[in-house]
Amino acid sequence: MARDFEDHCWKDVIDADTVQIYQAYRRKIYVGDNPAVLAIDLYNKAYRGGDRPVKEVDREFSGSCGEHAWKAHGADASAVCGRTPRRRTDHLHHPPRRHGGVHSTNRNIGREAHDTYAIKAELAPAPDELVIYKERASAFFGTPLIAHLQQKTHRQHDHLRESTSGCVRASTVDAYSYGFHNVVVEECTYDRSLITHKVNLFDLHHKYADVMHIEEVARASRRPRARRKVA
Repeated sequence: MARDFEDHCWKDVIDADTVQIYQAYRRKIYVGDNPAVLAIDLYNKAYRGGDRPVKEVDREFSGSCGEHAWKAHGADASAVCGRTPRRRTDHLHHPPRRHGGVHSTNRNIGREAHDTYAIKAELAPAPDELVIYKERASAFFGTPLIAHLQQKTHRQHDHLRESTSGCVRASTVDAYSYGFHNVVVEECTYDRSLITHKVNLFDLHHKYADVMHIEEVARASRRPRARRKVA
């Protein structure tokens, strides 16, 4: 059974009046026919310090998303969408820092381990998966991603994961601007702050993407093609 359009993690932080204001965005959500899975920033930095509260791991590993990252680590959108024909998975993450002032955000960055921005070993790409390196928050800025997606997916949709307020948000807005239908898998995204995570998912869901639960994506991916509608 399809969930309600607002049945998501933000229900405890978005008040009823605000939900009413956003009623104009209610619509049928769906999984496209020919998806591409974009796995963003699956690098070691997000997981440093282990499955512990962010306020604890941040003391030693600034920038780690702690328990929020590890929770999403267990929700594998790529595996779910692997049942969909013609799936392609793109892993996107920051390259090692180079000399100069190019950064994805204004975060103060100190000395970091050499493998900080290496893809986490358990999430390493398969031989047939494309890896694109980026220097800004959006996966589209200054990269050939749009060319690959236009060639492989015929402008259908993509799944995104990692920092909701940063790279996922920037990439989703750019993807929407390029004419893609976006699906963001709620359980596969996270942020250092839960309030930031929830508010950004709420805003993305109403304006730029269909935020869906992982079981909905799995169910829709098993259905015949032609806009697998969910709610």
